[in-house]
Parts: sequence; C-alpha cells; structure tokens
Amino acid sequence: MFTRQFVTRDAHPDPTALRAALDNDPQLLLVFSGLGLLRDGALAAALTEAFPSARVAGCSTAGEIHGAGVDSGSCVVTGIHFDDVACRVVESHVPELGASFDAGVDLGGQLQRDGLRAVLLFGRGVNINGSALIDGLVERIGRDIPISGGLAGDDGAFVETLTLGPSGVAADGVVAVGLYGAALRVGHGSYGGWQPYGPARKVTRCDGNVLLELDGEPALNIYKAYLGEYAGGLPASGLLFPFEMLGRDHDETGLIRTILGVSEEDGSLILAGDIDPDGYLRLMHATTDGLTDGAARAAERAGSGFPGEIGLALLVSCVGRKLVMGDLVDDEVDAVVEAVAGSTVVTGFYSYGEISPFSNTTDCKLHNQTMTVTFLGEAG
Repeated sequence: MFTRQFVTRDAHPDPTALRAALDNDPQLLLVFSGLGLLRDGALAAALTEAFPSARVAGCSTAGEIHGAGVDSGSCVVTGIHFDDVACRVVESHVPELGASFDAGVDLGGQLQRDGLRAVLLFGRGVNINGSALIDGLVERIGRDIPISGGLAGDDGAFVETLTLGPSGVAADGVVAVGLYGAALRVGHGSYGGWQPYGPARKVTRCDGNVLLELDGEPALNIYKAYLGEYAGGLPASGLLFPFEMLGRDHDETGLIRTILGVSEEDGSLILAGDIDPDGYLRLMHATTDGLTDGAARAAERAGSGFPGEIGLALLVSCVGRKLVMGDLVDDEVDAVVEAVAGSTVVTGFYSYGEISPFSNTTDCKLHNQTMTVTFLGEAG
C-alpha cells in the first residue's frame, strides 16, 4: 500500500500538479474539501482529468484534517495505491430523511460480492438519518464487515452539504467505498472524552431521531433549562452540550448524540441519529484536555493489535469538538499523529456524524461528538 497526499485551496487545480504530487498511480482518491471548492465541479473535473482510471470518493467538511493539523476551506486529496486489495466506489441518494434506510440497502446491494473486507461510508450531513443509513447497509452486507466514515459538513452552517462520487458532486448523495481481499488490514477506534452534566432523564416519547419528551415534559423545555444563557444560540449552541445515550438500566452504551435542530412548535429536539425509546439521556460537556485525551485513546484502540505497517490513518471527528477546542483543535489531531509512525499518511475531516464500529466489535454505529480513527494497511 503506497499513499500520497496533496493539499490545495485552488478550486481549479492544475492536473499536471496533481499528477506530480500523487505520483503513486492511485486507484482510489479520498477527497475532503471545504464546501466552496466542491460547489462548481471544477475540482472533480480536474481529478478526473489527472487520474481518469482512479475511483473518487469524499465529501464537504466542517474542517479538513491532514498530517500537519486542521484546515478550513482547503481540499485534501489522498491517493492510495493498493498492491493486493481491490476497491469499488458506489453511490446512492437520500432525497428526503425517510429515504436513508433504502439508500443504505442500495449501497449494500452494489457492494455485495466475494472478498468484501471493509467499507468506507460518506453521506450528506443534513436531512439524513445516519443510523438508518447504516442499518440499511448492514442489512445487505452483514454485521461482520466493519464500516467507517462520516457525514459531510458545511463549516457549521447546517444548510447544504456535498458528497463526491462516481457521478460527481451531489447535494443528496451517499458514497461508499468497498475494499476487497484477504491482504487488507483494518483497525478502528472511537472515543469521546465528554463528561456528564446533570442527571439522567427518561426518554418518554421519541420518533426515530426526533426527541419529543423527557420525563414526560417537552424535551426542548428541559434542554433550554440546562443550557441557560446558551439556549439563545440554539441549535448551534447544542453542539457544545450533546446527549449521552444510556440503556434502560442507566448503563452506558458508548453513544453520544448531537442536537442538529429544534422545533419551537412541538418542543422537540432533532438528533443526528436514532434514540433508544426505552433508554435514558444525560447531558454532556467537555474540556480541551478531555477531548485531546479521547483522541489519543481512539488511536490506541485502532492500533491495538494492528498487524504490520499502517498505510493510512483516517480521522473523522465531530464539529462540536472543534467548536469546544477552538484554536487548540490541532491538539487532538496531533495526539493521533503521535500514535502512528512518521511515514503514515493522515487524512480526514470534521463531520456532522461519525461512523465507526465499537473498538471491540465490527458492529457499526453512528457516533456524535466522537473522534473515530481507522487504520488501513496491507499484508506484506
């Protein structure tokens, strides 16, 4: 596995410069970009001109990650050449929230073939149920295939996000990369670093990812009471105070949910993924040190027992973490970089939902407010 990287702020990069930077004959291009650079399609056209036989997958972001840290408004193109691993990029569409599950089923049907070992998944970041998307994909490929990736961003505006796939740029797209072959090596880890804030509250009414009531009261009323002066900044301020999902016995599930929207009309909160109707929710908050430590733990989990050399480190972290950390956001990326060899190429983005298995299983979930780390390599 041979990986090279190119970072630009030019929406019309020179194909010759791209070929010079990515001189490893890439079969797969992973592209994570500021929204503006993807919008007019010129970037996608330049990539196609430079590498007509390469498969392309990626999305817009709320911040681009590479080995030197975090950027905004740039484009990070990572070219991957495999020796003994095959890759396939497929796409589908989520024209409305209710189509999320069917889009996952569609992707899974296209990826189903002998030798599938892992999937990278990138979806639109607004008007999507990420949990349902994953469930649809899993229905076709099974729970033994690890899925990693995330939902696209638009610099925290939550208005329009874009994906990049075989047909180019799409506002309602979901894109999946299938990786095939026994030579593939994959490691994955996820960790939050958030701390509880207040008591657990019983979910008394919800519908998918819409939280209507906690302890029999409108969820928005309770949430505003906790936020105090921050309530005036909703829904954006909700990124600073996510919910931790607890089981019916108040046991921790390892899942955190971001608030993506509010409804004053019915007092509901729209979360980034499904809610356990029989569970509990507890408010969370964070410190910079806690989040940095969480990123380091995610890298440790991904690297635990990883055989051989790490060819690529894919980092997908939540925009809420970026907002909390501010100018110190590079620290959590540095914590992961320090955990891998100096030759390992690092790429990724800040997202509106992180997709990763739990560290000790291939069972994939939609995470929020979490740093997820995926290591890829090939057997020697």
